[in-house]
Amino acid sequence: MRTSSNTNEQRHLSISVVIPAYNAAATVVRAIDSVLAQTRRPDEIIIVDDGSTDDTSERIKKHGSQICYIYQENAGPSVARNKGIEAANSEWIAFLDADDEWLPERLGRQCAVLERNEHLVWITGNFYRCLCDEDIRKPDVNPALAVKALAQKEYFDDFFRTSLPHGCGWTGTMLIKKEILQEAQMFDANLHIAEDTDLWFRIACRRPRIGYIAQPLAVYHMTTSASLMQKHRQLRFQSDLLKRQLQFASENGRLDAFKPCVGRAVSSHIRGLLFENRPAEIRRLLEQFAELLTLRFKIIVRLLIVFPRATALLCHGISKVVRALNLRKEAVRKPGKLRRDAPLFRSD
Repeated sequence: MRTSSNTNEQRHLSISVVIPAYNAAATVVRAIDSVLAQTRRPDEIIIVDDGSTDDTSERIKKHGSQICYIYQENAGPSVARNKGIEAANSEWIAFLDADDEWLPERLGRQCAVLERNEHLVWITGNFYRCLCDEDIRKPDVNPALAVKALAQKEYFDDFFRTSLPHGCGWTGTMLIKKEILQEAQMFDANLHIAEDTDLWFRIACRRPRIGYIAQPLAVYHMTTSASLMQKHRQLRFQSDLLKRQLQFASENGRLDAFKPCVGRAVSSHIRGLLFENRPAEIRRLLEQFAELLTLRFKIIVRLLIVFPRATALLCHGISKVVRALNLRKEAVRKPGKLRRDAPLFRSD
């Protein structure tokens, strides 16, 4: 799809939207409509059908020439996104998954920031986490907190050192120069979880400064199919990936900045494993990443896994009480039930 920009000020920013889709018949039209509803329309919408077996293709093709449709045999989201990037004719690439949606000002707000800060080569932003089946929709970050963290700027100087509670790397609000994606060697086709945060890591090692919009720009739908939940549960935590990333960060002089991110990712995963009664894996992670975890955290966790079954029952019991009394209103699910593209690196 080719359209002219809405204002003279934005014409020099050409943008292609890349949407991977796999058996997304129930949601892909919502995603497409949210892109078409942008106040600043993109120049191109590319949907890569990753071997869908439902009527995803028919739903997409109803939009006619507004969409560039590409079909591939099922190969995963990394390969699909890479194919979309390669096919894109624009200087900038925006991403959206077929089960999520943008808010109308998504591209307009980001283009305005990029025009005022020509040194930026990528930008992201806040978003809503939506448990729509439970009627819960909350910003990933309180907008006021995000404004404070930006300290009167429109960007963070270091992707790894943002003070946002959940970091700033969700795929659905990323807008990145195509040449930067190519410089970072695109999405890793061998990864089927954390493939997006792995790419942001490689970009941030060389291009740490990133633009950020404090107001939510998109909606991250956290409903999860049974097959995807089962697949997610079978996947081991990517400790080998984190080790490779630590080595890459060291080679690029970014180890000190990246270490706290790994520590937070590991500690968050360990907390999830406490729910699942998996003491052997917890001990392994405590040993592998000992230098990145606080002494207090290690002591508490080791005490908790002395009686791992009792700890798991206690965790689930507390979780049920919290939900029953509505004490925690954030849009979160129990460990193991987040979609595969949930942010990996926390910054709290």
